[in-house]
Amino acid sequence: MRATLLLRWTIFGCCGLMMTLTTGCARWIELKALPDSNQEPNVRAIARSEQVPLVMDSISNTRNGSPQNLSLETEQRLLGTLRKIGLFSHLGGMDSSEPSSGEKYIRARLLFDEDVDQHAGDKAWKSIVIGASMFILTPVIPLDYDYAAHMTLELERWDGQVKRYESRSAGTAHYQLFSATTLMIDELKGHVTESCLTTLMQQMVRDTTFYSASSAPLLDRPIRAVSVKSNRATLTPVPMSSLPGK
Repeated sequence: MRATLLLRWTIFGCCGLMMTLTTGCARWIELKALPDSNQEPNVRAIARSEQVPLVMDSISNTRNGSPQNLSLETEQRLLGTLRKIGLFSHLGGMDSSEPSSGEKYIRARLLFDEDVDQHAGDKAWKSIVIGASMFILTPVIPLDYDYAAHMTLELERWDGQVKRYESRSAGTAHYQLFSATTLMIDELKGHVTESCLTTLMQQMVRDTTFYSASSAPLLDRPIRAVSVKSNRATLTPVPMSSLPGK
């Protein structure tokens, strides 16, 4: 009888452990719903003769207000998204040379501001509770990781006119203790970044005609010569014999 009871408790314990390990590894991502953020931008075809190249001028990245090192992945994702909408004849990164001054092209500048909240205090408290319960409460205590992004894209046309586009997106990764991995965080950042880029492209497509070659002429800055006249009065010589007393 005692052996049977011990076997029963052993089975219950194994089942509970399996359930804890299984549900304790769950995770899911929740994105903040934004208008048209999940829709692919419509492509408006531009004749090849009307397309101009685009060159990346700079990319600035900040995280929680602090400057970050430049991420080549951000540049590649932006250029890849621009390539999908087909507005430009050629896309150049920051390491590529600019076209000549007599050629029409678009200069692009991107500001990428990230906001990360790991809920450190809340996470520490929940970890203490989970540890005190011998991991029994792991399946029922979720942990959160918030990530938000704000992108500002400036496109300067060859005549000096500038178009400015902005987009925001945010999401939260909900996970259990055993599923806290860098892969989960990268997946959340990928979804938020893609949402921002999609919104930017939708705004750009509405201004398709602004980027066509015939939308504006090249600026003509000729060197103008300026003549300077002397303000000194002309002096007429007077003979010495005509002076009084001479």
